[in-house]
Order: sequence, then C-alpha cells, then structure tokens
Amino acid sequence: MSDNKIVILGGRRESTNIVYNALKDEFPIERVVIEDPVPRFRLLRRRIKRLGFFRVVGQVLFQSIVVSYLRRKSRKRLGEIREVFGLDNSPIDKSKIVDVESVNSDRTRALLEETNPTVVVINGTRIIAERILSCIRAKFINIHAGITPLYRGVHGAYWALVENNRNACGVTVHFVDPGIDTGNIIEQALVEPTKDDNFVTYPLLQLGTGIPLLKKAIRDVFGGRIEMKPPPEGKSRLWSHPTLFEYVRHRIRREVK
Repeated sequence: MSDNKIVILGGRRESTNIVYNALKDEFPIERVVIEDPVPRFRLLRRRIKRLGFFRVVGQVLFQSIVVSYLRRKSRKRLGEIREVFGLDNSPIDKSKIVDVESVNSDRTRALLEETNPTVVVINGTRIIAERILSCIRAKFINIHAGITPLYRGVHGAYWALVENNRNACGVTVHFVDPGIDTGNIIEQALVEPTKDDNFVTYPLLQLGTGIPLLKKAIRDVFGGRIEMKPPPEGKSRLWSHPTLFEYVRHRIRREVK
C-alpha cells in the first residue's frame, strides 16, 4: 500500500476542491493537475457543429437567465448540502497544483509518467484522449453525475426527473475510457432531491453521494479487489444542456425545477 498514490486531473471549479479535500486526509495525493477551461468561443463553435445553432442559442439563454437566477436563489440550500455531506470547498494546497493548458497536453502526459500514480481521479475535465489514458498503468476513475449508461453526458439527475425516472436519478463511479461516460461501472447510488432542490443543487447532491463511493473504489483498487457492477437495463443516451424553452416546458408540465 505504501507505493500507492493518486493524481487528480481536474477543472477549475468548486467540485475539484471538494474532491481534493475529501481525499487528502486518507489517501496520498501527489499532484492536482488543473487544466485551463476551453475558450468559450471554441466551446460554442463545437456545440453548434454538433447540436445546431438554434439549440445552442437556447442553451446559452438557459445558462444566462435560469441558471444565474437559480444560483442566487439556492445559496442557502447549497450551504445545507455542503454541511450535510461535510463537503469542504476550501482552496487546494498550492504546493500540489500543476497548471496545464489541457488534460490532453504533452505536459499532462509527462506529469503522469513522472508521477506514475496507482489511481488518477478525474473531475470536471474535457474528454480524455486515449494517448493519455494509456500512457501509464493507473486506473482512471470518475464520479459521473448520472446513472450510466442511461444518463451519459451532463445533468443526469435533472433528465431522470424530467423522464419521471427516479429509480435512475443518481450518481455513478466508473473507470474512464475514451468514450463519453462509457467506462465500466464500479459503484452507483440514487439521490433523493427534496422540494428545495433544483437544477443547480442536484449536482452537489450527486457529488456528496458519490464521494464515499469514490473512496471505496480507491481503497479497492489499492487493495487489488476491485469489482465491476453490471449496467442497469435501458437505453444508453448522451444528454446535453436543456434549452430555455425545454426548461420552462418541463417546469410547467412536469414540475421539475
């Protein structure tokens, strides 16, 4: 066990801080590699190419109007969730951080090869390229905010509620492969949103529920006893952000906030 160590590959977001602080007292974290965000123009251009101009405009309107409002409204509830799950979002130890342009950069690959961790924990990065995943023998593990393979992509809890599928409103800890949330399942658990929860609080509920599963997965990898879980039955689907019109429609017709 003394040779086991962890590298975190993360984005510049609160959840990366929370994951680091949840793991640091139990596991040997060698480095936290933080990637720069994809430039907004490039991100939007990719989305337009994949989803179409009008859908992306609707998503941007949703983010700028609804999400901004919900974040302001939900500050108290977000604080309650942090307290209930003991989520610490304080800054990461600066001595652990290495900044990179992308998790898929040559710099990231060199850092991984130099550190040679047993486990690489992923949080909030872009899709990781095969050449990064295969450059070392480590297990790459991610907490996904959804039950895979039914709710791949983003906002899995929200879309499960929209589909009135509370039995698939949850979180998955899985191995990372070159696909989008297609890796083998290690653990899954459901979340139970309350009437006070909404689009911006679901992910924090999922993170709080997923961290104990992540810790167990790391212990199992370190102990050489990892077991995969069979995927739930149902159609695999890759989900995207709702548009403003979709959100309003689902809130009125299905009372999903």
